[in-house]
Amino acid sequence: MTAAEYEAVHSSWVKAVKVLPDFSVVCKQDWFTKETYRPDFRDGEQSFLSKSYERHFNERPYLNHKCYLYLTKTTRERSRQRSDFNSLCRGSLLPKEMVDKDTAARFLEAVEQFERIMNDSGHVSLRRLEADEITGTEGRPGLVEKYFSLSLEDETAVLQDICLNPGGMRVGDKRLCVHTLSDTEDLPVRVSTDMRYERMSTDRSDCRLSFAAPVGLLLPCNHIYSQYVFIDDAQEILRTMAKTSRNMLSLSKYSRSNAVNREWTEMYLDEAHTKAYCPSAATAT
Repeated sequence: MTAAEYEAVHSSWVKAVKVLPDFSVVCKQDWFTKETYRPDFRDGEQSFLSKSYERHFNERPYLNHKCYLYLTKTTRERSRQRSDFNSLCRGSLLPKEMVDKDTAARFLEAVEQFERIMNDSGHVSLRRLEADEITGTEGRPGLVEKYFSLSLEDETAVLQDICLNPGGMRVGDKRLCVHTLSDTEDLPVRVSTDMRYERMSTDRSDCRLSFAAPVGLLLPCNHIYSQYVFIDDAQEILRTMAKTSRNMLSLSKYSRSNAVNREWTEMYLDEAHTKAYCPSAATAT
C-alpha cells in the first residue's frame, strides 16, 4: 500500500467512528499466531507450476493474522467507573439506558452505518459474526472459547487451567506478558499513518508499512494487539477545557507555567472548534 492508501484507510476509520453515539467503545483486536503453511492439493485442475508452488511452501512457518472488531455502547456513569467498582450490591446490573429499546435501536443503526462506511472504503471488509461463531457449538469452538484458550484452531479447543499470580499469568502451558500503551510518554514524538520500511525499500522503490507494524506483523511471536477508542461527550470536554483555561488565566500571574498551559489549551480549543474534532481517548495493549 502507498502512503495515500494508508491515509485513505485512516480517514475511513475516523469517519466511521464519528457516526457512533457518545459513550461508545471501539475495540479492534488483531491476532498474530505462528502457523505452518498447509497446501491444498484437492483441486485436480492445478497446473504443474501451481503444484510446485504449493510444495515449495509446504510446512513453512508464517505469522497468521485475524482481526476482530467489537463495538460497545456504555453510559456516562459506566465510562467513568474505577476498576474497583462493585455492582453486586446494586438492584440492577444493567443501567436503565441499556435496556431502553430506542437506545438499542439507535445504536444498532449507527453500527450498520459504521459497517457500510468501512465496506464502501474498498480497503477494509467487515462481516458480522453469527451467534454460533461467538459462543461456539458442541463440535466447534467460538470466539469466546478461543480467547480463553489463546488458540485460533477451529478444532475443539481444550479448556485449560488459568493461573493468575502476582508474578505472571498462565493459560495451560502458555505464559502471558501484557504491555499497555496509554500515556503520551509511551509514544514517540511524531506519529503518522505509515512509515518507510528500510529493509525492503531501495532508492527507486518505497515500501510503506503501518506505523504500528513493529507491534503487529513485525513482532515475530504469538501476540494479540488490542486498540481501544473511548468516545466521550465532545461538547462536555470542550466546556471543561474552556473553564480550565479561564482558571489558568486568573492564576497566570502567580505561575508562568499556568500561562504556558493556558496557551496550549487555547490552541487545542481553537483547532477543535475549527475542525469539529470529536475528543476521544485511545489506548493500546
